[in-house]
Amino acid sequence: MTSQRAQGHPYEILGTRVFDLTDPASQIPYQIFVSLPPSYEQQPQRRYPTVYVTDADYGFPMLRLIGRRLNGARPQVEEFIIVGLSYEKGQDPMVSRRRDYTPTAKGASDAPSSARHGESLRYRNYIRDVVIPFVDGEWRTQTDKRVYLGHSYGGLLGAQILLTEPEIFDAYILGSPSFWYDKKYLLREAPGLLDQRRAINADVYLYVGEFEALRTGDSRYQQEVDMVADNRAFADILRSRGYRGLKLQADVLADEDHMSVAPRGFTQGLLYTLPAKE
Repeated sequence: MTSQRAQGHPYEILGTRVFDLTDPASQIPYQIFVSLPPSYEQQPQRRYPTVYVTDADYGFPMLRLIGRRLNGARPQVEEFIIVGLSYEKGQDPMVSRRRDYTPTAKGASDAPSSARHGESLRYRNYIRDVVIPFVDGEWRTQTDKRVYLGHSYGGLLGAQILLTEPEIFDAYILGSPSFWYDKKYLLREAPGLLDQRRAINADVYLYVGEFEALRTGDSRYQQEVDMVADNRAFADILRSRGYRGLKLQADVLADEDHMSVAPRGFTQGLLYTLPAKE
């Protein structure tokens, strides 16, 4: 399609595709969204990096727009295939993300008592064993240039993948990870998990907004958790290992809070992990 359908049809993102991909381990029916780069059809011999973004309902269109805007005047990032990791088909987004992006069954205090949590390792395996082979089999991907991008719970999931099976992705953009989850469970587990890793070979970009720090009484800031301090602690844990193959940058983005920081963090993450070649 080269133009929108009219007569009241929903607006569609032209040039994108949606696929149903069920997780065989849980029989949960998920969807993924795919967008190919502008040059894909014109350069049939070329292979492309892939960027896998969680919370695809908002992350996929935002990432697609940012990637194309960055290259509007001159190449700033490599062209890439976008894979949006969406939620269980027909399910409320929060139901999926609570279940699939969190590491333990001890959910947040504001979650419904019936909510399921703690299936992030099962979901990690779904990405590894189902989604990635499907994408690599359908399109011309660079299998050695695979980027993970997640914000909030999506950042928490990405941090857990980095700590447990870092080789699944070659680069990680981890935005405002919810390290506060279950009394900072993942921060507490990180040293022991890294004890099992002789090497991590990945480019990692961590971002968090300035106003995600704890400052009681100032409504611009967090009132219960300090996500800036948690992000710094995670970066320090990684740096302390001295992995020669780990390239790490951690930024606190000024004048941003948990909700506003994602577009800017996506942009900086792409510039860091997929800079345009000379």
